[in-house]
Amino acid sequence: MIRSLVLVVFYLVAVPTIGMVGIPWTFLTGSVEWMYRTAMRATFFGVRLIGVRVEVIGLDSFDRAGTYIYMCNHVSNLDPPIVVPLIPRRTSVLVKKEVFRIPILSRAMTMARFVPVDRANRDAAIASIQRATDVMRSGINLTVFPEGTRSAEGRLLPFKKGPFHLAMESGMPVLPMTIYGTETMLPRGEWKIRKGTATVVFHPPCFPGDYGSREELTEAVRRAIDSSLPPHLRDPASVR
Repeated sequence: MIRSLVLVVFYLVAVPTIGMVGIPWTFLTGSVEWMYRTAMRATFFGVRLIGVRVEVIGLDSFDRAGTYIYMCNHVSNLDPPIVVPLIPRRTSVLVKKEVFRIPILSRAMTMARFVPVDRANRDAAIASIQRATDVMRSGINLTVFPEGTRSAEGRLLPFKKGPFHLAMESGMPVLPMTIYGTETMLPRGEWKIRKGTATVVFHPPCFPGDYGSREELTEAVRRAIDSSLPPHLRDPASVR
């Protein structure tokens, strides 16, 4: 429980501090880059501070200068602060609209062009897809957890359709990512963080034009993510 409290306190101090400095600096310079880079470093430092080790695989499997929709499985609340700072170049993120109610953080996310998502409102969800498309066309990556929620056991849940509609409509390549290890350090429904190693795997990109339908693209991304999970977490059909 001590690690959890340390992480919460660290973020409660770091986020407002970076926001109070970064937001005025962004207005003065017209660039959000300093605030974004500083926030990502602080975010990643927070998980390292509490004893989380991170192993990264596959950074040489794609052109890191490209713009992608990064799609990663989701097994723990530790995933975003590990995964997002590892994304080469700046990335936007699809974020639940409720998070945008947090003062200072909301302003910082807006300036960083994070995209709020209201899953309960179809029209708002469509607007979010258009907003995300505009963000990517400006050269900013997008990071998505296509399951839409954390998996309780670590196995892949069904993927939401929205991110794949976005990929097909925008033509942006999807770069699958796999994370594992965090499901034992901070399982869904628990607050106690344990020490351990998180492994993050970057896979080669999937190009929408290579697939005849959204369903085919979805299956290709799912197979890629599943392929790097430990055998006990993989789809049983894929390990026969």
